[in-house]
Amino acid sequence: MGKIYIVDVTNRDGVQTARLGLSKLAKTMINLYLNEMGVCQSEFGFPTTKHESHYLRANLKLQEMGVLQPIRLSGWIRATVEDVEKTFDMVPEIKNLNLSISTSQQMIVGKFRGTKSQKQILDMATAAIDAAKSHGVESIGINAEDASRTEMDFLLHFACTAREHGADRVRYCDTLGYDNPMTIYDTCKHLAHECGMPVELHCHGDLGMAVANSIAGAMGVVDGGQDAYINTTVNGIGERAGNADLVAVILALKYAKGVAEKYKFGQAIHLNRAWKICKYASHAFGVPIPMNQPGVGANVFAHASGIHADGVLKDPQNYELYDFGELGRGEPEIVETGREIASGQYSGLAGFRYIMGKLGVDFSDRKDAEDIVELVRYANVEAQRPLVTDELRFLAQYPQVAKELMTMSPLE
Repeated sequence: MGKIYIVDVTNRDGVQTARLGLSKLAKTMINLYLNEMGVCQSEFGFPTTKHESHYLRANLKLQEMGVLQPIRLSGWIRATVEDVEKTFDMVPEIKNLNLSISTSQQMIVGKFRGTKSQKQILDMATAAIDAAKSHGVESIGINAEDASRTEMDFLLHFACTAREHGADRVRYCDTLGYDNPMTIYDTCKHLAHECGMPVELHCHGDLGMAVANSIAGAMGVVDGGQDAYINTTVNGIGERAGNADLVAVILALKYAKGVAEKYKFGQAIHLNRAWKICKYASHAFGVPIPMNQPGVGANVFAHASGIHADGVLKDPQNYELYDFGELGRGEPEIVETGREIASGQYSGLAGFRYIMGKLGVDFSDRKDAEDIVELVRYANVEAQRPLVTDELRFLAQYPQVAKELMTMSPLE
């Protein structure tokens, strides 16, 4: 039987959300938290985008250092030879790529304005795969954008031809949230069986079915005899109505009726990290977690009805499918209400050393402390929000990497 893996795309699709974004430090922290959680792969950015290159190379350096292990870091680019060559010019260390191209007739006509045929789409994709292989990449995902509106014969031809050129898996993109659980199950089962390659599920929530479609599609892939890779974002943040939520997908695979017995994770998932990463993403994006968000919403373990309260006090399983402790919840949160010394872009050395001392971080000498406080100032300028304790610890522990990921060179 095939297994199910999680590929999180918060740092690619999530940051493309209108009116939202993340600092390079925040994107790095997301990668660290995803790694702790056991996520297979993070689509960590755009290697052809100039302002991403220092951040991408810094994160690949963290991977070489063993800090970001075993998670894989993959870049997203268009499926063109030009983008492949630009990628390896700007980020030569990158080893995992997702190459994306539109495959539906709607996109071929409406997006490319008739300048491309299905054969040209196929030629562009295979040429890009060949170019990426020539650079020694370790894994290639070929993305069929708008796959759910692509005619099946061409989708099969596209995927099978990509496999023949060395693609490791095909990404089935329900770009507009058009599918439903029944259609995506059938399509992905057929795709996996006929092409004999793993399939990624990339689902959007335009009709409110991103999580359901992701689970159903993955079930179809496994039943078709292949591994399934589900794309998620933290808190479901993504373009338009969002993507499949990371925690909801994991919970569904663990607790939905009859699923876990047959459809298994390919690697251990540490759900007790969920609360931490969801709170951090909420802070970094500046978007509150909805009170009814599965697993991490404020009301998920709140009971007001007399019948429900009585039942849950007698046995939590009466009204709760899973325990709050499993998600890393339950620890008290301490809020300062008296004197508070905060770190910011204008922090002084004395206040900074006081803050870091409370975190258990000591500096060897004054120069060491001055170097780190300068990094903290820059990080605050970039993020335009207060830094959390994990960010402060990261800056103190990996100052050289932090300098690189926050470096911008717009005039070069």
